[in-house]
Amino acid sequence: MIIAVDGPTASGKGTIARRLAEHYGLKRLDTGSLYRAVGLAVLDAGGDPADEKTAVAAAENLDLTRIDEHRIRSAAAGAAASVVANIPAVRVVLRRAQRVFANDPNGAVLDGRDIGTVICPDADVKLYVTADPGPRVARRLAELKSRGENITYAELERQIAERDARDMTRADSPLRQAPDAHLLDTTHLSIEAAVEAARRIVDAALKRPAGP
Repeated sequence: MIIAVDGPTASGKGTIARRLAEHYGLKRLDTGSLYRAVGLAVLDAGGDPADEKTAVAAAENLDLTRIDEHRIRSAAAGAAASVVANIPAVRVVLRRAQRVFANDPNGAVLDGRDIGTVICPDADVKLYVTADPGPRVARRLAELKSRGENITYAELERQIAERDARDMTRADSPLRQAPDAHLLDTTHLSIEAAVEAARRIVDAALKRPAGP
């Protein structure tokens, strides 16, 4: 079983994907973490995330087992991720790793921005998770503050708006809802309610009774 979860920053897709993976006993790949890791690697080397040669080299040298989950969640890494993700050659490199992961016969849950449209177009279940801008900024701000980052609401709001624009308008694999994806709007949902809604969508798509 392959479950594809797409959506913009701070929509809740990551938490939903993780909880679905736990519930159904599947492995999970946060594909956005790959782009964050590449962007962070470029920044650490003092490079420009928009420089294709530097970004592609970072993607080719990426070690999935050594990704620093704490550091890639910074606002700077997120902004850099959006820039490197806009480089087609970087996406080609990282697609290989994503498809290898998805081809596991035991199944998987993958979340990102082009899973249902490009990486796993034949996924058994596709979710497109979204939310209004205000709640998304607030959620992301709370996460960054909990990590000790000092960023204002206005600055984060600007960063997320810019990232949305890049993600949705890039020529290669833009963020969009796949025609056969189930829309899940988490604007007014708690984490538990959003996860439960996602589980019901998956169970209904697989025609199985929803479990506890």
